[in-house]
Amino acid sequence: MPSIYEFSAKSLAGEEIALKLFEGKVLLIVNTASKCGFTPQYEGLEAIYREFSPRGFAVLGFPCNQFGGQEPGNAKDIGEFCASKYDVTFPMFDKIEVNGPRTHPLYNYLKNEKSGLLGSTIKWNFTKFLVDRAGKVAARHAPTTRPESLRKDIEALL
Repeated sequence: MPSIYEFSAKSLAGEEIALKLFEGKVLLIVNTASKCGFTPQYEGLEAIYREFSPRGFAVLGFPCNQFGGQEPGNAKDIGEFCASKYDVTFPMFDKIEVNGPRTHPLYNYLKNEKSGLLGSTIKWNFTKFLVDRAGKVAARHAPTTRPESLRKDIEALL
């Protein structure tokens, strides 16, 4: 059976990162944007990352510009924004597409594993996928779900 460990993605620095690097960790995978009403969720994402990372948890951020053009910057701009505005230290990846014909393969997998309100389509920025230590999608959460509200779900998987 496939898992997220079979995929890779480019970091903001342009390096190809095999998700196998995160094997055995509980993950929260999020499509992000810098100019969205949900952008302040970076603060909550960073807080839960810092709280749970010593126990084998990571947040993986995937910038996406498909929703209202709310992630217009390049990798350097995104990295600088995340670091300066929200002190983001969790892994951030290069901009991807999460819907349509150029959907990143990881997101095709995530959407097929857990449908949302609009079926397999990602509704908006900051859709969250919680992945267990075996690399299986355990839950999908709407953009409106605040990261801090996921503490119990994360705890249960750690």
